[in-house]
Amino acid sequence: MTISGLDYGLIGIYVLIVAAVAIVIESALAAWWSVRIAQRSQALNEKLLSERANLEAGVARLQMTLKEMNVLWQPYGRLVRWVQHPLAIAVIQSFVRRVAVR
Repeated sequence: MTISGLDYGLIGIYVLIVAAVAIVIESALAAWWSVRIAQRSQALNEKLLSERANLEAGVARLQMTLKEMNVLWQPYGRLVRWVQHPLAIAVIQSFVRRVAVR
């Protein structure tokens, strides 16, 4: 069985058509995947924005609470500094030891 030049030409055309169809199918599949990825990224971006807003609100509440705590502790500031002094700590430990011995 011999294949003539015309048959080679037809085989080449058929291979070209199959290759073109394969490229079109792959392009359509890539476009579909790209659309799905874009949709997922958009949904993830929206979720991320809402979580960021929640986080920023939590940080704002924490800062307000810290400011309020600082205001409430202002009258006791001197006492706290005095109690944290090393000599005051030594005196307190001495009293605790005396009470423990009795």
